[in-house]
Amino acid sequence: MRAALKPFLLSLSLPLSLLAAGCSGGADKPAGEEAIVSPILTGEDAKDTASFAQPEVARVTHVALDLALDFAAKTVSGTATLDILAKPDADTIVLDSNGLKISRITDESGVELPFTVGARVEGKGEPVSVKIGKARTITIAYSAAPDAEALQWLAPQQTAGGKQPYLLSQGQATLNRSWIPTQDSPGIRQSWEARITAPKPLTVVMSALRVGEPEDVGDNRRAFRFRMDKPVAPYLIAIAAGDLAYRELGPRTGVWTEPSMLDAAAAELSDTEKMVEAAEKLYGPYRWGRYEMIVLPPSFPYGGMENPTMTFLTPTFIAGDRSLTGLVAHELAHSWSGNLVTNANWSDSWLNEGITSYFENRIVEELYGTKRAQQEAALSFAEMEKALAEAGKDAPITALHLPPAEGVPDGESSGIIYDKGATFMRTVESIVGREKFDAWLRNWFDKHAFQPATSAMLLADMRANLVKGDAALEKKLMLEDWIYKPGLPSNVIHPPASAFADVDKAAGAYRASGTPDAKAWGSWTTAERLRFLAKVPAKLDAAKLAALDSSLGLSRSGNKEILFAWLELALNNRYDPAVPVAEKFLSSVGRTKFVKPLYAALMKQGSWGQPIAKRIYAKNRAGYHGVTQGAVDEVVGKPA
Repeated sequence: MRAALKPFLLSLSLPLSLLAAGCSGGADKPAGEEAIVSPILTGEDAKDTASFAQPEVARVTHVALDLALDFAAKTVSGTATLDILAKPDADTIVLDSNGLKISRITDESGVELPFTVGARVEGKGEPVSVKIGKARTITIAYSAAPDAEALQWLAPQQTAGGKQPYLLSQGQATLNRSWIPTQDSPGIRQSWEARITAPKPLTVVMSALRVGEPEDVGDNRRAFRFRMDKPVAPYLIAIAAGDLAYRELGPRTGVWTEPSMLDAAAAELSDTEKMVEAAEKLYGPYRWGRYEMIVLPPSFPYGGMENPTMTFLTPTFIAGDRSLTGLVAHELAHSWSGNLVTNANWSDSWLNEGITSYFENRIVEELYGTKRAQQEAALSFAEMEKALAEAGKDAPITALHLPPAEGVPDGESSGIIYDKGATFMRTVESIVGREKFDAWLRNWFDKHAFQPATSAMLLADMRANLVKGDAALEKKLMLEDWIYKPGLPSNVIHPPASAFADVDKAAGAYRASGTPDAKAWGSWTTAERLRFLAKVPAKLDAAKLAALDSSLGLSRSGNKEILFAWLELALNNRYDPAVPVAEKFLSSVGRTKFVKPLYAALMKQGSWGQPIAKRIYAKNRAGYHGVTQGAVDEVVGKPA
């Protein structure tokens, strides 16, 4: 039996309004509006082994940043003021750091507080223990290291405009502790605010609503202010700065990007307001005010990052036909699953990504129809099957909930936490019926809004509000098997075979004849084209690869998903004409999803591919984000 989990709020005898009274973030709130203080979960399944924090003793409730961006030194520096909620007898708070240079820590009166920085733990950073005594607000003067893992500083030539430098951050899972001294755990939600100064003419955006207009502060600099008045997981605090332009997309939606990219980005994102409306129709109101996005330079390591009010997006989703906007639907869905209700620790990443992947597909269905939704669900199902085959169906890593030892931040297989998680949700929906399932999921979001959650909590909620004591239904759902056991339960719902019937027929004809149907290819959607490429023989000779490329125009594709699928196939077959195309791709794209597999494909090809991989990586490594560097270092090794 698993330990029962219950919310634990420090100083339970005090009303929330009194608990929040000392928070610096509450000063500008409307009269009578109470700050939200999220609970801390104390069950074993909720403990975060990736953080040094001891939130059951003392926890951060609010962070106020006052920082300056220094592009020459590639660092941020200034102060972080933390509001603390602690047990009456607590005199120490433990924070997370990764390379921060802390010069002093003071209380509300400016009195210096003693602190110690503990030994560094690889992959985790170092604990900062602060003797707070009776202080419940502390100010930390510090700077981040030039190589802070969360931050990437781009030279002008690495941007689309080529004239101004650029800064972007990526905090998930535990990288924000490299530039913000706080308790860096998803289960310790915090409201926050920031004042950021940057050199003119750069514009700063953050994952919070902007307060006022930029202000001149001398030395050719401007100050930008932001406020997030709702508690969020600290990995969701994000920043970007550069030569940015903005375009409104709807009453509460808009996009930021470099001026030369604005038209293409706005055209690709033109359905965003409709997406928000579709999401609200499904699972309740959007609670973050505005939904804006920033399309970043191509070095951004992920497809997207669901930073509240400011989704970060890779430019690789811009295909010219909105065929890859499922990515946007995914990041938007995180506004409910992941941002509103967050996994308490990284052992339960599927609670964020699996539920969000299911929600994404429902948005796609609402906007683009059942066929596209079924096709994208089928591709997701195939990714799950691939992950299960690679790991082994009995491997512990294929369970949705991972024991703490297995819950390595960002170390899980996306085919499991995204695709198996979505398949689980789809299976439950098919068994209980969509109407009942939607009512349950909306209620789950409502009940746990702005709070952390665990697999055990979700399982208990399903039993209370879906199963309702029905023993036959409990048996049919196989909930324990889905969440806690490896592999794929026998009740799994498969995508309809009809989703790709025509494409699969064409793939069969190609395998028989060796001649692709270029006319059919021209009429297919992106999902159908990806399905076809996944179905062609894994081993093809140079003549057949040349014919495939020539007939379908694969090397010239402007769709990065299609181009990646083609290059992976070609490199796995040692196809020399694909090498310059791959080199250009790897020199212009930093998305880990694309970059790591292509280097891996080359490295698997021994004396043919390894010298190519090492040469290309040595040339391009410095331009990749640290997340991508770490992933590819494991495959290729660090260049000498």
